[in-house]
Amino acid sequence: MRTRVAVVLAFAVLLGGCSRPEPRPVPATPQPTPVRPTPSPSPAERLPGFVVLADLDPRIHADIRYATPHNFVGRPITGYREPLCLLTRQAAEALRRVQDAALTGGHSLKVYDCYRPQPAVDDFVAWSKRPGEQQTKAEFYPDLAKNRLFADGYIGAPTAHSRGSTLDLTLVDEPAASQPPYRVGQPLVACTAPRGQRFADNSIDMGTGFDCFDPRAHTADPRVTPTARDNRRLLQRLMTDAGFVNYDREWWHYSLRDEPYPDTFFAAPVARSSVG
Repeated sequence: MRTRVAVVLAFAVLLGGCSRPEPRPVPATPQPTPVRPTPSPSPAERLPGFVVLADLDPRIHADIRYATPHNFVGRPITGYREPLCLLTRQAAEALRRVQDAALTGGHSLKVYDCYRPQPAVDDFVAWSKRPGEQQTKAEFYPDLAKNRLFADGYIGAPTAHSRGSTLDLTLVDEPAASQPPYRVGQPLVACTAPRGQRFADNSIDMGTGFDCFDPRAHTADPRVTPTARDNRRLLQRLMTDAGFVNYDREWWHYSLRDEPYPDTFFAAPVARSSVG
């Protein structure tokens, strides 16, 4: 009996030894992760037949708002890597003809937004579902509930901007006056306020500021001043003569009638590397 117990105990000790974890090697000193360059867009992400407007016509001014915090969301928008106006070549060449005509009357064009990537539209949609984020309501939609912006047609998803032949723009006097920079946290004034009170955009008076989500921004709204009505008509005539069509709820919004990509919505970022 004693012999059997001794055998069992010896076997248990042997098993216990086999169950011990193997000693682990001392870990090597961690090496820093190499910094990898940001990859360029793949061919599928590029914008075929697009150009940087400033390369085609450097006379046209630009104030690309969605690359800055001065917009209705209150921060730079996803997809706007650089403050550039990208357009299909057809739209850009038509806009150059508008610039030629505008200069004969002592004005120049200024663009606020051109090609808008689909991820930016997705960013707008996501923002619309967060009711607490209304930092710039007092300026851009002072009299409209945030949950009405899509329903009332002020923001679209998808949007013609993502096809590359739609843009938002205004007219400035030439030579253009300087424009004070926007400072985050500065007091906001309603976009429907008189020109001398709202944000000091160097645009000629169009009756409201850009991206003003209010019926007074409708192109033919009768409540704006006679000067603003005349200026809207001037912009509309110049753009129509070059083949653009206005969206009647926004005096600043125009699309090329014969656009080359009527059914394609692009996703490449707003960046020089996306063109070509």
